[in-house]
Formats: sequence, structure tokens, C-alpha cells
Amino acid sequence: MINFKSVDANDIAQLMVIENACHSHPWTEKTMLSCLAGRYFNLAAFQGDDMLGFYIGEKAGPDYTLMDICVAPKYQGQGIARQLLTAFIEYGEQHDAENLFLEVRESNNRAIALYERAGFSHMSVRKNYYPTATGNEDAILMGLTLSF
Repeated sequence: MINFKSVDANDIAQLMVIENACHSHPWTEKTMLSCLAGRYFNLAAFQGDDMLGFYIGEKAGPDYTLMDICVAPKYQGQGIARQLLTAFIEYGEQHDAENLFLEVRESNNRAIALYERAGFSHMSVRKNYYPTATGNEDAILMGLTLSF
């Protein structure tokens, strides 16, 4: 059974294992720690003591941004990212967010499809935003307006 809960600095080791497994240019531990308090919020999926995935969001005025979402490779394809994304959207709704935003690598077709199914739409492109092994890749900025 999968359980969901917020995490803190005590969970940094598990967060970093997943972060490093999911990204070619992962956040540093220092960056991850800085995003676990203040205007940031998060949720992680657990099976027993094992973290399966997580998201980190940021509140900026009436808008919320999905800063990072990862599912450990061996648990991908099981709907965990969808559950985490749904929880992010619900968090925004519960806290009266007006808009939800995220950025995604243009080559990440699985994530783009997930976001589109959740109601996010393409807003713009940030040229050369993400580093790659051979240069840079564009980011697609996506948004979802919440109605009350």
C-alpha cells in the first residue's frame, strides 16, 4: 500500500537518491534542503519506509509552481507520478491558488502527456533553459488556471 506524507531534512538521503536517478542534471543537496521549508511544500509517496517518489512545490503570491517531481525509476509507470500531480493540484485548490505552473524539458514526452491529461496547457517556451550533455534544451512552460 502506498502512503503519502510531507518530508523534511531528515528525508534528504532518500530524496537525493531519487533526484539523482531521475535527472541528468539533478539538484544539489543544498538546493533540495532549501526547498523543504518556507514558501515551499512537498509530498512524498512511500511504501513502508521506502520513498517511491516526491514533488516539491513553491507558493508565490496566488500562484503555485511545481518545482520538481520524481518517481524512482523502478516504480515508474505505476501511476505514482499521476497521484503526486493530482495531490499538487488538490493542494493548490485547497489553498486558493489562482494558477499552477510548471516547466518541463521539451523531450520529456511522458511528462508532457501526464500534464496535459491533468489539464495543463502549453503557455510558452523558454529557449535553452535546461542543460544537457551536449548543450541546452528548451523548457515548455505549462499552466493550469484553477476556478472556484
